[in-house]
Amino acid sequence: MAPDVPGLVEGPPAGEGGASAGSGAGASAGGHGGGAGPGDAQPPATPERPAPDAVIPWGVRVAAEAGWRILVLAAVVWVLIQVVSAISLLVIAFAAGLLVTALLQPFVGRLKRLGVGRGLSTAIVSIGGFLVMGGVGWFVVWQVIENTDRLVEQVQDGIDQLRDWVLQLPFGVTEENINETVDNLNSWITDHSDELTSAGLEGINYLTQFLSGAGVALFVTLFLLYDGRGVWYWFLKLVPAQAREGVAGAGPRAWITLTGYVRGTVLVALIDALGIGIGLFVLEVPMAVPLAVIVFLSAFVPLVGAIASGALAVVVALVTNGLFTALMVLCVVLLVQQVEGHILQPFILGRLVKVHPLAVVLAVTAGTLLAGIPGAVVAVPLVAVANTVVGYLRAYQAEADLRNGPSGATIAPLAPVRPAPPVSAPGDELGGAGRDGDRPRD
Repeated sequence: MAPDVPGLVEGPPAGEGGASAGSGAGASAGGHGGGAGPGDAQPPATPERPAPDAVIPWGVRVAAEAGWRILVLAAVVWVLIQVVSAISLLVIAFAAGLLVTALLQPFVGRLKRLGVGRGLSTAIVSIGGFLVMGGVGWFVVWQVIENTDRLVEQVQDGIDQLRDWVLQLPFGVTEENINETVDNLNSWITDHSDELTSAGLEGINYLTQFLSGAGVALFVTLFLLYDGRGVWYWFLKLVPAQAREGVAGAGPRAWITLTGYVRGTVLVALIDALGIGIGLFVLEVPMAVPLAVIVFLSAFVPLVGAIASGALAVVVALVTNGLFTALMVLCVVLLVQQVEGHILQPFILGRLVKVHPLAVVLAVTAGTLLAGIPGAVVAVPLVAVANTVVGYLRAYQAEADLRNGPSGATIAPLAPVRPAPPVSAPGDELGGAGRDGDRPRD
């Protein structure tokens, strides 16, 4: 044991101290060596950046996905409109032929059920229908020609009565004002005679197009009446196999809607024409029959047609028979239109054409802007058919989802598993196609 010496601190034994010193030196050396190593020279690791889809809000992503799809659909619709506009005459003629077929096909079907052949039934109904339309057209033209002289005299008398009535109004209108207005009108006609002549020539061009379209519509009607079933099954073969079964079920329902609309509209138009025509005849308004025919034809343009034809009847009565007769004609027109709107339309067409009035207004407006009067005529039946088809396909898809799901077998079907049984269709009885879309044997 070492002696106690002041100022001397006793340390560990030599062996232990050496070991401790060695350990410390080693640790110190190791520490310095670790600080100078490559692992400790790197900066701290940067956290990974999140994926862009995780940063963009969910609502923005949904809006972007929907946006580009809407743009694609808008482009497709625009291209479709341009194509239809380029061949508008053909499209309108086909639509007219389809509407006439929907009107005449039940007569063909009835003759076939009585044992008459398909070709003979088509010939009888086609010739009969065109004879009726030609006879009505000839009668209207004959009435106009026969009443032209009388109409001119009554128009002159009506203008004189209108002049006297205007002079009696408390607005200070004088004879000089009326003569000045007439002179200005004559001057305008003289100054714009070239434009009026061009309009007349353009009218001849429109007449040529109308006759061409009528010829196409005639052929479409004949082919659909004779072999509408074959046309339908040919169309089904063009549909992809996955969608063929649903389209085969939607087609007959669309045809039922179209035929119901056409026949219901014809019935409503006939009642309107008879009501207003009888009123015009009783009030001794000239050309009552041509005006009644105009009322009948205008009924195929919903909303606008009835107003236009009624206004024309009132104007003719005012010019020819005076103010009192015009007011009486106005009462007749309003009465007939009220009966149509509140009784005939809901009872006859309400069960078949389940379209909201706002949709009717928008459809007629869009059809008029795209194709004029023919577009307005086709707009409402097109919307009605589209409504029927979309409703059926939605139910059909829901039924397919239930059949393919785990619990589909326990849920009552929402739509027929197979297409509907045969129903009336162009030219023949039309039902659903087989899985391959082949035409069934007759």
